[in-house]
Amino acid sequence: MSLAAPWVLALLPLPLLIRWLLPPLVRPRAALEVPGFLLAHAAPGTAPGISRAPRLAALAWLLLVVALAGPQVQRQAQVIPASGRDIVLALDLSGSMEQADFTLDGQPVSRLDAVKRTAQAFVRGRTGDRIGLVIFGGRAYVAAPLTFDLDAVAQAIDEAQIGISGRGTAIADGLGLAIRRLQASDAPGRVVVLLSDGVDTSGSVPAVDAARLAASHGLRIHTVALGPDDLETRPAARDAVDVATLRAVAETAGGALFRVRDTADLTAMAEALDRLEPSPGEQPPLRYWRSLWVWPAMLCAACLVLAAIRRPE
Repeated sequence: MSLAAPWVLALLPLPLLIRWLLPPLVRPRAALEVPGFLLAHAAPGTAPGISRAPRLAALAWLLLVVALAGPQVQRQAQVIPASGRDIVLALDLSGSMEQADFTLDGQPVSRLDAVKRTAQAFVRGRTGDRIGLVIFGGRAYVAAPLTFDLDAVAQAIDEAQIGISGRGTAIADGLGLAIRRLQASDAPGRVVVLLSDGVDTSGSVPAVDAARLAASHGLRIHTVALGPDDLETRPAARDAVDVATLRAVAETAGGALFRVRDTADLTAMAEALDRLEPSPGEQPPLRYWRSLWVWPAMLCAACLVLAAIRRPE
């Protein structure tokens, strides 16, 4: 604890100084003086009482000076810095995301479950960024608007289910909706992370055209191609991902393509994406002073009230 203005304590002897400088107060004498032996035999309560008002007044003055001196204690609060970066995740919820060809903790899981865990960890590590979530299947929806509430976005990722947006793969529609969300942002850094495991089958425009629109507005797009098979190496494979299109989207919008075939690739992708879009990280705590003057001021007021009540008639 410290004082904001310790020099105010020099006012403490002011009442004594005033009393010493001013002439003594002449009190009028009583018209009738009662002998002491009569006072001794008087009924209880008839003798003049001794007032505590001067003591209370002195205590009130002490508390008033302490309040004016500004007692304060130092506190600290964690700072959540704003990075100036807005990121929208565009998550594919097509039927092929049900394929259980990933492994987590030694157990086979679907592509969606693997992506959910990695995406949630990525989002929770983006302190200082505004994150949004777009989900798409046959149609595209905004599951979470751009927000600093990272836990809310992680919760929206966890609640995403296949089928709520159709079972198609409207990559261009999901990308277009993410772009529209970022167009309204004035953040210096605006990024779309597109995660898909299929071929654009339901989009109204080519995905590359959407990427050109993003580039014209200064947006960057990173794409993540999920799944063990792709059209370049196994064109006849079922649920093969269109890596060529996702690569063209990333190159057109100044981003990077991440090829993810298993859980290890998924983890490496999240780490690489962190390096491409670094988070501001930890900042030193903000230190501030909390003022305590109100407490001695309230006690001072209480003393003055008591002094007025106990003042002799």
